[in-house]
Amino acid sequence: MNFKNILREARAVLPVCLLIAACGAEQAPEPEITLLEVVEPRPEIYADFTLTADLSGLSDNQKEMIRLLIDAAQIMDDLFWRQAYGDDYESWLESIADADTRRFAELNYGPWDRLDGNKPFIDGVGAKPPGANFYPVDMSREEFEAAYLPGKKGLYSLIRRDAAGALTLVPYHVAYANELKAAADLLREAAQLSESGDFASYLKLRAAALISDDYLVSDMFWMDVRDNDIDVVIGPIENYEDALYGYRTSYEAYVLVKDREWSSRLSRFAEFLPALQRGLPVADEYKWETPGTDSDLNAYDVVYYAGDCNAGGKTIAINLPNDESVQLSRGTRRLQLKNAMRAKFDKIVEPIADELIDESQRKHVSFDAFFANTMFHEVAHGLGIKNTIDGRGTVQDALLEMAASVEEGKADILGLYMITELHKAGELGDVDLRDYYVTFMTSVFRSIRFGASSAHGKANMVRFNFFLDSGAFVRDAETGRYHVDFERMGAAMTDLSRLLLTLQGDGDYQGVVKLTEARGIIESQLQGDLDRLMRADIPVDITFQQGAAELGLD
Repeated sequence: MNFKNILREARAVLPVCLLIAACGAEQAPEPEITLLEVVEPRPEIYADFTLTADLSGLSDNQKEMIRLLIDAAQIMDDLFWRQAYGDDYESWLESIADADTRRFAELNYGPWDRLDGNKPFIDGVGAKPPGANFYPVDMSREEFEAAYLPGKKGLYSLIRRDAAGALTLVPYHVAYANELKAAADLLREAAQLSESGDFASYLKLRAAALISDDYLVSDMFWMDVRDNDIDVVIGPIENYEDALYGYRTSYEAYVLVKDREWSSRLSRFAEFLPALQRGLPVADEYKWETPGTDSDLNAYDVVYYAGDCNAGGKTIAINLPNDESVQLSRGTRRLQLKNAMRAKFDKIVEPIADELIDESQRKHVSFDAFFANTMFHEVAHGLGIKNTIDGRGTVQDALLEMAASVEEGKADILGLYMITELHKAGELGDVDLRDYYVTFMTSVFRSIRFGASSAHGKANMVRFNFFLDSGAFVRDAETGRYHVDFERMGAAMTDLSRLLLTLQGDGDYQGVVKLTEARGIIESQLQGDLDRLMRADIPVDITFQQGAAELGLD
């Protein structure tokens, strides 16, 4: 059965409670649409890249598994569309006459440019709802805060209106019951073909999680799945799309093929986490938690992206599970997506270096440094603190929608801290430390272009301005090119690390807002430099040609 037929059957019957919720929504007043400046669609900012991998060492069963996992991933893609835009997205896409506009809408999962502050590129659509389609568009913060809804901050539910117009919770496994059953069936079918017993068990556990919204057991079990050549990340995972509160998670999927040669290079770094935690440049109360050491570092070729991870800027590394209890007890798995990383380096990072980096330092921009910086960013998510120091709860709960950008900024800067400390200890070989620093600066320009709507984009703007003000990044007024001041880099890195860790540990929401408003902006000089990259036709990000056909499986 093909994907469209799977979805058609899944949607044949809607849960009764959703019909009630829909009736309530019809009775609610229509939201007032605020018209904004409409920008031009720009599909040209994405460079095409075909996702392939060497499958010659895989068995026929493993290849068939990949096909089944891609089918399940496509269901996640459909569910993310519904979370980000609405249930009627397919008919809406078909109504767009202009091919470029329709293509840009597909890349953005809606009519808002994700790499330009979510500005609308279609007339009359208004601003992107900060709560996406997780909440009623006419719901105010005050109404939500006042509502008595046990579990209203949950990761896996929608807020809807009942027949009387009152707010009610609809769990994901109810709202999307038929689609999730179809995806779960595909995972169980793939499990029957697995040559790894542990991976087969994981697929069955993840199938059960999809139809129950209880992901802890499968997350815990996934930490021990190490002997499989094929892997899949699937389900509602990240909370970036919920810009209203940062509570709700979005569906996504990655289908992965392990690169065993590169993975063998990475396996030993997780053991350094406890010592690096103790050495963080912050008071002891901000680093009392001990990161799990059972973390997994591996390299993969990704053969399919779907849903949240495929919207706008593409993820090139994964650090999961997100559940703080799993992280504290077991650590996380860090998956480096080598082929996607290579695409971004070749098509974006190197051309940016040619345009903006001082000629004397351009030799320090390398793929190995880009790979390492990205890898240690993911490892650094395990450092720092997950709970506020005053016992109020998690950092996520305290910082709400600001939590993601602070966490991304922390991981970026502590990743560089890790590299610096490991280099001092002789654990990184004879690679020049300057390669990591200059490549880091170059990649900041890449990520800034993701715009203010992205957690990564905000984090990079804060860091760029902090380093510029500290004299660690220096712009030559005559050439308009940048270089790293290596002596000042260390001090700036320490100061920013301390600031972000303290904000997290204090759960200082207002402090984070103040920092972001002051430094998370693009000044006119930087904007002029970014405009140079556009005039040079340097892509902002990549988009994929992907699927069974591209892998030679049809």
